[in-house]
Amino acid sequence: MELRAEKISKDFLRYSAKNGYFIAVQETDLHLAAGTLTAVTGRSGSGKSTLLNMLGGLMKPVTGRVLVDDADLYALSEEGRAELRRRHIGIAPQQLMVLSGLSVRENILLPALLTGTQEQAAARAGTLMERLGIRKLGAVAPSELSGGELRRVTIARALVMQPGILLADEPTGDLDEENTQSVLRLLRETADAGTAVLLVTHESEARNYADTCYTMTAGKLEKIA
Repeated sequence: MELRAEKISKDFLRYSAKNGYFIAVQETDLHLAAGTLTAVTGRSGSGKSTLLNMLGGLMKPVTGRVLVDDADLYALSEEGRAELRRRHIGIAPQQLMVLSGLSVRENILLPALLTGTQEQAAARAGTLMERLGIRKLGAVAPSELSGGELRRVTIARALVMQPGILLADEPTGDLDEENTQSVLRLLRETADAGTAVLLVTHESEARNYADTCYTMTAGKLEKIA
């Protein structure tokens, strides 16, 4: 699969800003090709997460469109967009979001449960948990986990459906150096297996794993030579 953004932008009403609007993302084109890892770096507040949320079908752009293969993401109904996202777009959000009433393993398998494919995804979940060093935590409640462990749970959940597109927002933010390298290697291998991967990060080391690198400043995306 591939994802293509065409002239997308986003602004928010803010009375303290010029003309009452704050421009979070300036008009942007971006292509995420199958089998590639694209890294976007930049400071907090530069628009990186807003861009990722638009690409993932979570925040409608003010202008432009987002195409997943030939499907216009925001031309779909809300239900259709959610279904496409569940089956084909893995999102590892910056904010750690888990269901407290489910175990670690159940949280990871949640996308598969929602699509009725949990039996097929079970082995994949085990492999990801082993790879991310959280296999022994499968029956544990999220409230018992550290921030770094929760981060790895969200990464495993984003990958459990073997999505054609992966959008990872600061996936190493809570991790030590060893786990950071492990996650970056996993994302590189995911791209090598055919997934279109977008990595939004403060981590400069991520550039060593990427095919294409961009930086974002004040909502403007620029390619790094």
